[in-house]
Amino acid sequence: MTTAYLNRIATAVPDHDVHPAFVAFADSLLDDAPDRRAQPLFRRMATRSAIDHRYSVLAPNEASTEFWVNAHEFYKRGAFPHTADRMGIFETFAPVLVRRALDRLALSPEQRASISHVVVTTCTGLYAPGLDFDIVDHLQLNPHVERTVIGFMGCYAAINGLKMARHIVRSQPDACVLMVNLELCTLHLQETFELEQVLSFLVFADGCAASLISAEETGFALDSFRALTVPDTRNLITWKVRGLGFDMLLSGQVPGSIAQALETSAADVLSDVHKDEIALWGVHPGGKSVLDAVERGLGLKATALDASREVLRDYGNMSSATVMFVLEKLLAVAQPGDKGCAMSFGPGLTAETMLFHAV
Repeated sequence: MTTAYLNRIATAVPDHDVHPAFVAFADSLLDDAPDRRAQPLFRRMATRSAIDHRYSVLAPNEASTEFWVNAHEFYKRGAFPHTADRMGIFETFAPVLVRRALDRLALSPEQRASISHVVVTTCTGLYAPGLDFDIVDHLQLNPHVERTVIGFMGCYAAINGLKMARHIVRSQPDACVLMVNLELCTLHLQETFELEQVLSFLVFADGCAASLISAEETGFALDSFRALTVPDTRNLITWKVRGLGFDMLLSGQVPGSIAQALETSAADVLSDVHKDEIALWGVHPGGKSVLDAVERGLGLKATALDASREVLRDYGNMSSATVMFVLEKLLAVAQPGDKGCAMSFGPGLTAETMLFHAV
């Protein structure tokens, strides 16, 4: 059976670092919260978030132009934008960020000609003809390239995209799959007094990753995939299309549920590989508490998730793109033979996992 390899990864974020501005704005949302404890608790959680930077297509301190939109004009107190307005921004700026990531992938004309499949993951915007066509046009790919969009699967969608790419390469050994993971999470801020919801906005950001998967023996060999769905947790992460954007519920019970599930199912996830054999942990940084839960649930060393913590610190949680930022870091330092485990979490509550090794 042909082995599929994750050959290359390139990542990109927008120009605007919005984390400090968001913390101040979110704090103001809680000025009139009925629960007077909400604002002090938010401030404590913000200082403990382990996030220094998050990037957005919205500019917090610059006037709107044809190249960006002022965040304070977009999110006006008492008049937050409707879904149509948010999707208009997505349709305008998502292709711009995709092009930035694709340009950083630096594909030669020969590599562009070899691309047979395009896989796109996103859960923060929709339009048609969509990002898949924008990608084909920007790279001037063969018009017969096969296109697939994986939508609304949340933070674990990139693992599913890699899984699909592996199936394609194993069935067509000469295939070359271009995967793009694009999320503009900051378009879906909600005006609310609910502390749990405001805290969920504290981690999310915009970002894009572009990757090549083929049978060429370079990068990471994609060895196996496994999904772990945690019983009785269906309502802990939800993502609904509403009149005022996409409405997220991210329960504070998620980290505890992840830790408990990994404690009881680690052997199932890791198959016949012992955790101590794994040198490369590519865990989706859904938040500091999520990484702490994985570390606790699997009994990992304090340094095992350093790459994930670095991505969280420098970029926040960019939904499906984030684990690819982590894998990009690991790919840069991996030694031949190093074994790895990638893991992302999302609605279900489900952990999508992948075992791999460096060649």
